Amino acid sequence: MRTMLKRTGLVAMALFAALSGAIPAAALARKPISKPMWVSKMRITEYFPAPEAWFVGKAVSTPGLDRKSRVDWLYSARGVAMEGDGIGLDGKQYHIESVGTSSWLNARGRKARFGAGAGLSPFWRTEGYWRNSSRELTFPLLAGGWFNGKGGHFVRPKGITFAEGPSRPLRYYRSVAVDPTFISRGSLVYVPDYKPLNNDGWFRADDTGGAIKGRHLDVFRRPPETSADTGANLQGRRI
Repeated sequence: MRTMLKRTGLVAMALFAALSGAIPAAALARKPISKPMWVSKMRITEYFPAPEAWFVGKAVSTPGLDRKSRVDWLYSARGVAMEGDGIGLDGKQYHIESVGTSSWLNARGRKARFGAGAGLSPFWRTEGYWRNSSRELTFPLLAGGWFNGKGGHFVRPKGITFAEGPSRPLRYYRSVAVDPTFISRGSLVYVPDYKPLNNDGWFRADDTGGAIKGRHLDVFRRPPETSADTGANLQGRRI
């Protein structure tokens, strides 16, 4: 969480001051925005290709590829399975080709809930994982040992596959992921908070994501310097 793009309109701020009033949520819910207007109460987050070097799991076979990859880079909620794209230790870009029928588990090994907070939020795909003696999720570490106690039976990936290259032609600080029922794919989106980063603040709705719902934009950016930097999380913005 990708194929065709369709240009369907503009979502703008500052260009059309006459339309500066926020449109009612009920009206926006009926169909995607298709004409220039201001939209308020937006959440803006960031995503990026996940660098394999940040991850600590043991290298395992990679479905769809003739390479071994760190297991948490493949299947965890910080890795390619969530971000969609990643940068391998070899410097090449890879992406998740298919998720099959898999969904998400939380760290306790139960069904995950997006936006539910620590303990309940997605931790790992429902394939490619181990459970410890308490039925919680764990995985083998590159340096030896286990992340959360020794694992037992390994649930092998069945429908998940990976492939070389980017998932789609996204551009750093020019592409955003949107909810296509709210903002149509291909729309131009003006985000003034990002004007210092890309000179004009304009983006295109090139992507979507399972966690992107309603008034939420996810800005595609370069990977941060460290894994501790998860990117911006701006609330209450207008675009």
